[in-house]
Formats: sequence, C-alpha cells, structure tokens
Amino acid sequence: MPQLDCQADLEEALNALATECPVIAASLRHAGMPVLRRREPGFAGLVRIITGQQLSVAAAATIHGRLEAGGPVVPARFAPGGEAALRACGLSAPKIRTLAAAAAAIENGDLTPESLGTMEQAEARAQLTAITGIGPWTADIFLLFCLGRGDIWPAGDIALQAAVGMAHRLEWRPGADEAAEIAARWSPYRGAAAHLMWALYAAVKERGAVPV
Repeated sequence: MPQLDCQADLEEALNALATECPVIAASLRHAGMPVLRRREPGFAGLVRIITGQQLSVAAAATIHGRLEAGGPVVPARFAPGGEAALRACGLSAPKIRTLAAAAAAIENGDLTPESLGTMEQAEARAQLTAITGIGPWTADIFLLFCLGRGDIWPAGDIALQAAVGMAHRLEWRPGADEAAEIAARWSPYRGAAAHLMWALYAAVKERGAVPV
C-alpha cells in the first residue's frame, strides 16, 4: 500500500492519477498541487486531531498551543484528576473524556499507536474506533496525517464530499457513501486524492469558480 511520507510521494501519486482520470487532471489545473499534510505520530498526533475536531484552524492551534505550553503531551496528563487544567486550556468536556479514554487505552496496552502503521488498514481503524469518542473520521485523519497511509479516504468529511461534487460538476453535494463510491476509483491513492479535493474546495470557495 502506498505511503504519503513526503511531498514527493503526494506529487507522484497525483500525477499518476491525473494521467488516468480527467477529473483529477482538471482539479489539479484549478487548485494546483496541494501541500502534504503531516502531523506528529503517536499519542501527541492523536491529541492534536481530537483537539481540532469541529473547530477552526486558529482556535484549534490556540488550544493546542496552551496544551504544549503546559508540558509534554503524554498520556499521564490526561489521567483522572487533571480535568481542571485541561479545561483551562480550552478543551471541552467531551474532548477531555475522549482524550482520557485514549490515554487509558495506551496505558493499559489496548492501543499502541506505534504499531498502527504496520497493521492492515481495517485493523488499525478498528483499534482506534474502539476507544470511546473516537469515530471513523478521527481514525481516518490520524491514519492519513500522522501515519501517511496512502489509501485513506475520510468519508465523513463534509469538505471532501462538497469537493467531489464540485469536481464532477454535480448540482448537489454527494453524501458520504456516494462520495466514497466515486473516490473508490482513485484507489490506491485515495489519500492523495483527498489532499487534492481539500485544495479544490478551498480554491473554489476563494475564486467562486468550478473547474472545467
């Protein structure tokens, strides 16, 4: 399975897709080559992703900056008794519960972030979603951004769904299942296609135009 470990990996994957798929080629012309998104692996990366759920980039960065200012982002900081300090950083009660559950899973051996990169994709996803509060979107984003798994498609991402509709000049935003079905043709490079669709979404929103 291909990896997205560096910008060259992303460009190679998208160029390969563009030679076979006119939609990808047109999207590349409109949005340009996207920049690879990577986050730190392990628990620290998982914390960053959970922290950023349903928040603007700026708000997520502020909260995560406060967390980092308080010391190393390690499981012990999310053990019972530390909720007040986490709330002071700006974390909501549901996110504190999710992070506590993830920290506990690591401490008791139910989750080993370092081994997720060597597992089959479905197995790694299942291990993550077994933790209370971690859903498919969070698991997929972790596998894509923190581990560079190259065939990940975060089906629940609204911006991806919208971009698939834009790229195919649909008059509606396809739902998660329809967008995932469309994206299946981009396997085993769906992670690269996702990067391009996010870039396309931003480009269309900025320029008010759909690629032709």
